[in-house]
Amino acid sequence: MRRLFLAALAATAFSTCVHAQSNASGPLVTPSGQLQFVRVDRDFVGMLGNEIFDRFGANTLAHFDDISNANDTITRTLVQTDSGPVLYDFRHHPPLVQRSGERITVKRVFWQGDEVVMQSSQGWFRFKGGVLTKLKSSTTTYH
Repeated sequence: MRRLFLAALAATAFSTCVHAQSNASGPLVTPSGQLQFVRVDRDFVGMLGNEIFDRFGANTLAHFDDISNANDTITRTLVQTDSGPVLYDFRHHPPLVQRSGERITVKRVFWQGDEVVMQSSQGWFRFKGGVLTKLKSSTTTYH
């Protein structure tokens, strides 16, 4: 019962920091340039300008964006792929691409500093520095 209460409390605390899922293919403004997702055969490609920087398999396009308050650009995005979430960090040029390596379906995403906290049907996970970690009950508060 206590775990359920802590999970509900954590979800309530996170609610102000949730970024909704999007299926927009672009163009989307990032610090690295104009982002566009294009369907090529059964895959999608991520493009900045006319340059392809990544390719991933997915039935549909779904991503969660971290939007900069300063100029409303997308600084990072977490993309749902067939092989699990992939993080694109557009604060780097070329963008940093980090694959989680675990097949999970992401429901919600919370951005906290350099880490991403995500909820899936398998529980809560943290993705930081290219490492995906399943979270357990903690007293850490994410904003």
